[in-house]
Amino acid sequence: MASKTGVEEPQQTEKAAPAAAYSAGLEGVPVAKSKLCRIDGMQGKLYYMGYPIEDLASASSFEETAFLLWHGRLPKQDELDVLESELRRNRALPQQAVDFISMLPHTAQPMDVLRTMTSLLSSFDQNPERSPESNLHRAIAITARFPTIMATFHRLRQNQKPVEPNPKLGHAANFLYMLFGKEPDEATARVMDMALILHLDHEMNASTFAALVTASTLSDLYSAVSSGVGALKGPLHGGANEEVLKMLLQIGDATNVETFVDDALAKKIKISGFGHRVYKNYDPRARILKEYARRLSEKTKFSRFFDITDRLEAAMVARKGKQGIFPNVDLYSGIVYHQIGIATDLFTPIFAIARVAGWTAHVLEYWEKNRIFRPASIYDGPEPRTYTPMSQR
Repeated sequence: MASKTGVEEPQQTEKAAPAAAYSAGLEGVPVAKSKLCRIDGMQGKLYYMGYPIEDLASASSFEETAFLLWHGRLPKQDELDVLESELRRNRALPQQAVDFISMLPHTAQPMDVLRTMTSLLSSFDQNPERSPESNLHRAIAITARFPTIMATFHRLRQNQKPVEPNPKLGHAANFLYMLFGKEPDEATARVMDMALILHLDHEMNASTFAALVTASTLSDLYSAVSSGVGALKGPLHGGANEEVLKMLLQIGDATNVETFVDDALAKKIKISGFGHRVYKNYDPRARILKEYARRLSEKTKFSRFFDITDRLEAAMVARKGKQGIFPNVDLYSGIVYHQIGIATDLFTPIFAIARVAGWTAHVLEYWEKNRIFRPASIYDGPEPRTYTPMSQR
């Protein structure tokens, strides 16, 4: 019914939904419908758009898998060529952005730099169009620039000159090229590509949810991605792979594993790289990364970290496997990155370099039937009471 002002008045026919049971951390509470990713936690299975992660990791590329999530299907060759071209075209940062990075302290945390630069880049986007097509182009541009941001910051903090993107290299290989200043060999580039695929999406994780909450207000894509970066930074989420390497350094040698595990469990200290909110079986990403960690350890002839982790896995599964606590993706990803020569504090940014494609895919999907998130809370405070004037307190 229209009011005298001509504005449609809301109809008061809808009944309030019954109060839902409280679930700490929204565990098990559906907050969205999505076609992008499915996890079978009991069986230890992960699918992107119905494709098993094992198949994508072995046969696909980061660019092809990103296309899959952005478009809902695998690309034809000409479509993949177009996407790869657009990613290459958007890799370079505006000079003002490079100058800004050069002014940051070398001691800044890389994830803080990534979050700040995501916000800064929004200032260079002068396109007012908010159509699905424009937002897809933004998603591609942001994804293309994440590796450049991190490589630029890393080289500048080492007093090295930033390396310009190489248009002849794919997404993963170009990141390593900009990071180290030389083209990676084919095998190393493939390992990096595979790792990015494994981290590209993971259903309704904390950072994806954070991005969706921001996006649901119809804020812009940069703000949504900034929210995702902020959530991913935490040691209970993306920062866990850094914690694993610190733990391995603390253990020191494989012969110390049993004592370390028993002491940690007795003191109820969380052992990084084990357990998952969703998986109650072996994380399939960890299974894939373990094999690459083994191969790289043999290639570099440095196996101490892998030996520690292998024994750590056996000890933890023996003690906690019946409770559904198994290795997760973080247990072996840090070893893989370390063997490639990547600094430990870049492990979480690499997670973001991959996951940004997943965040943006979820945002684009959610905007198709957008509804602002407005969950309820259970009040647990005082009953109504009378205000006491200052003189009577």
